Amino acid sequence: MYKLVEVKGLQKNFGQFQALKDVSFEVNAGEVLGYIGPNGAGKSATIRILLGIIRATQGKVQIFGKDVWQDSIEIHKKIAYVPRDVYLWPNLSGGETIDLFLKLHGASNQEKRDQLIKKFDLNPKKKVRSYSKGNRQKIALIAALATEAELYIFDEPTSGLDPLMEAVFQEEVKALKAAGKAIILSSHILSEVEKLADRVAVIRKGEIVETGTLDDLRHLTRYQYKVETEQEAVGLKELSSVHDLQIKENEATFQADSDAIDEILNTLLLYGVKKLEATPPTLEDLFMRHYQ
Repeated sequence: MYKLVEVKGLQKNFGQFQALKDVSFEVNAGEVLGYIGPNGAGKSATIRILLGIIRATQGKVQIFGKDVWQDSIEIHKKIAYVPRDVYLWPNLSGGETIDLFLKLHGASNQEKRDQLIKKFDLNPKKKVRSYSKGNRQKIALIAALATEAELYIFDEPTSGLDPLMEAVFQEEVKALKAAGKAIILSSHILSEVEKLADRVAVIRKGEIVETGTLDDLRHLTRYQYKVETEQEAVGLKELSSVHDLQIKENEATFQADSDAIDEILNTLLLYGVKKLEATPPTLEDLFMRHYQ
């Protein structure tokens, strides 16, 4: 796959405070990277460095093989960005605001613009000052998605949107991915990241603590099991691979690593298995593992 974004050993200091510590990740063409972490973890600082707004203290940060600080103007010709907090011109209409963004970028698709206005159910004739937070977010999304770009950076893009509009956004991201575009999706909505991301980078206190595909990361977390047996499965208490075990007569619930299933099944067979349910961990489980 063609690498569009490369971040290696990124560090950023604000005076004595180190906001980013040795951050490294890559984004390829046709790939969605989910970049997750709470407020203050370093997501926004990373994005501002990628956009050339602030300069890295140390490390290699390139987009399209170009340095994000030295070549920011050239890079911006082929990227689209939706910020977490959208501030717009209050006296312009929604349509005028979208057109201004597209004109500033230079490379846009007017037909796509009109389609997106319908899909996002936006009234483009109303003044921006009368819009809700969700409608202001729609303007930013429409302007970005109608831009002809190679890299799309979304920072909490569905903030303020209702579930129907979130679904529209997700469809558009999938279309961008199918077209070979690269996407960085920074979001607190873990279910959204789980639906869209090919790979995930989890940042905590300025450091990447986990990175990989969703399947890779699921191997690092525990499955949730629920079992019904003919006899009380007391032997589960002796297994070091079993965690948070609760037994109520012939029913037991517990957590265990996915690579421990053979040992668990061999033990359960001694008690006569009537029913067994195994639920794989979600991205939220992984997230909470690092922040609880």
